[in-house]
Amino acid sequence: MRNRVTALLVALLTMVTLLATSGIAQAKAITLRLAHPMAPGNNVTLGYEKFKEIVEKKSEGKVKIQLFGNCMLGSDRVTMEAVQRGTLEMASSSSPNMANFSPMFMVFDLPYITSPTHQKNLYEALDSGDLGKYLSTESEKIGLKPIMFSEYGYRNFVSRTAPVTNVASLANMKVRTTDSPVEVAVAKALTMNPAPIAWGEVYTALQQGTVDGEGNTFSLLYDAKHNEVLKFANDSAHNYSMHILMINAKVFAGLPADVQQLLVDAGKETLVYQRGITNELETKAKQKFIEGGIKVHTLTAEERAEYVKLTRPVWDLFADRIPKHLLDLVLATQK
Repeated sequence: MRNRVTALLVALLTMVTLLATSGIAQAKAITLRLAHPMAPGNNVTLGYEKFKEIVEKKSEGKVKIQLFGNCMLGSDRVTMEAVQRGTLEMASSSSPNMANFSPMFMVFDLPYITSPTHQKNLYEALDSGDLGKYLSTESEKIGLKPIMFSEYGYRNFVSRTAPVTNVASLANMKVRTTDSPVEVAVAKALTMNPAPIAWGEVYTALQQGTVDGEGNTFSLLYDAKHNEVLKFANDSAHNYSMHILMINAKVFAGLPADVQQLLVDAGKETLVYQRGITNELETKAKQKFIEGGIKVHTLTAEERAEYVKLTRPVWDLFADRIPKHLLDLVLATQK
């Protein structure tokens, strides 16, 4: 009888010890700051609000996510640099701006390398396939740990000065790009004049005529009120981007195992919601463009083929910086 009581006490003590050392069970809350540049109401913004909700609910408030959106702490490049240094726990960067940290992320900037038709395949490869594992390994080399590959969407060309229809209409247009060398090369291939400008400064650049246009999703442009200064757009869908949520790798490694798992699981759950709302938000924003008087040109098959043909040589320009294996992993999703 005594042995059975002793065994029960040992079991209870073990359970108490495990709970006491569990990160989520700690009395002191863990607060993680998350910075991103996206506007209120945007699909990425809504995703991070959902992520915060899930983490705090499942941890019963023991893990808190403090959000700083809309470039509050700076552009995605600035905040991701802070995460690398360890002065900020988490940040979200567009895949083009992640090219500043690792050339591997340039693969998504390649024009027309992916298509909306095959998005499900791409998601699976990123979330549970070799593509996501590859990018995670590369990220850890630069001190970062991916939590989720948030949907950003496909960029379309827009202008404040002249219609954007066929390739000829783009000639000599001063176009805002990110710092991604691929985006700059795409602009040049389409005979535009690229001007890399941080996202938070683009509205003013359009207003003041520093640039004539840009390439972005309808939803982000509308949420950031760029539609107020734009007059023309097309549906080029020439470039796919994600917003990648990263955490400082050392910070992540220093978290209790249950908190680490909580963040990873919350990221997966968030993606189901965030990707699920993106198409509807994009469609609504495009309609708002039209209702607001912006002329949106739908490319003909011939016009789109010309875009693809003229930008395809850009792939070759970066063949020495984007490993063939990585390129093949992305292309394998487009079947």
